[in-house]
Amino acid sequence: MQEIIDKVRERLQQSADENAKKSSERFFKEAIQTYGVKTPLVQRIAKECFAEVKHLPKDEIFAMNEMFWQAGMMEESFVACEWTYALRKQFHSDDFQLFKHWIQDYISNWASCDTFCNHSLAEFVMMYPEYAEELKTFAKSENRWMRRAAAVTFIIPARKGQFHPIIFEIADLLLLDADDLVQKGYGWMLKAASQADQQKVFDYVMQKKAVMPRTALRYAIEKMPKELKQEAMKK
Repeated sequence: MQEIIDKVRERLQQSADENAKKSSERFFKEAIQTYGVKTPLVQRIAKECFAEVKHLPKDEIFAMNEMFWQAGMMEESFVACEWTYALRKQFHSDDFQLFKHWIQDYISNWASCDTFCNHSLAEFVMMYPEYAEELKTFAKSENRWMRRAAAVTFIIPARKGQFHPIIFEIADLLLLDADDLVQKGYGWMLKAASQADQQKVFDYVMQKKAVMPRTALRYAIEKMPKELKQEAMKK
């Protein structure tokens, strides 16, 4: 295991670009640890290295992912996300606690949060819909990334018209959140839901707009027709 982890890290280090590093650091409000490797190249390295380990048992690959997450480097978190999603057909209900642990204990920026939750956790919830209710507990966490995860996990399912009752419950739980990244997260979730049920999202926004932060509101109505946007933005 250590040999392949070292190989991934060596390739990331060899691909590092100082300008990309500085650009990434300016892109995030919070401090991040990064090699300075552009995301498409990280994805390519992850896919090429995964080819060498895909024959291994899922638990061994997840153990390597744990080490990538522990390192705290953004690119290594992306490798962990890629490798986890590559194993999506092998997801088991027991994996939920591990996925929750990675979000709760290791995620420290919106990019890692969205990459993991938009894909792996969303896929898990669609496979095991009984766990969707658990995301409501994320929305009550003191951890901003858990709260953002509660929303962004539902982006793809929301577009498909899935889990809409829970999505609106989570929007209620996050409605007055003061964190702008959480506001953007649940606003994005509502925008995705509007692609499947525009009227219901519009009605929700109209009911809540007196208290909904403007950041969340703008995200929620982004895909709506101009006349609905104007109505929603009226004070």
